[in-house]
Amino acid sequence: MIPAFLNDELEGVELKKFIEHVDSCPECMEELTIQLLVMEGLERLESGNNFNLMNALSRKLAAARSGVKLNHTLKHTLIWLELAVAALIIIALVILL
Repeated sequence: MIPAFLNDELEGVELKKFIEHVDSCPECMEELTIQLLVMEGLERLESGNNFNLMNALSRKLAAARSGVKLNHTLKHTLIWLELAVAALIIIALVILL
């Protein structure tokens, strides 16, 4: 899943599971670091740009965590809205009957 993460192809539950796993698995975090270095580091070095691997990795993981948190918040908000609409429909039916 590392290449998919680095290419921003993971979403929702897959992204959440990936982040949780990488946060708790030193081997996968090391592999993620290596693949990020290969993917982005070489490209930046070839173009003459400076590259701080740990900052790049931290920013990418922080953005992913933020996306997961936003997704979680939106999902719960939608559930509450659906419940509110259902309650309003039930109240309207009770009043009309």
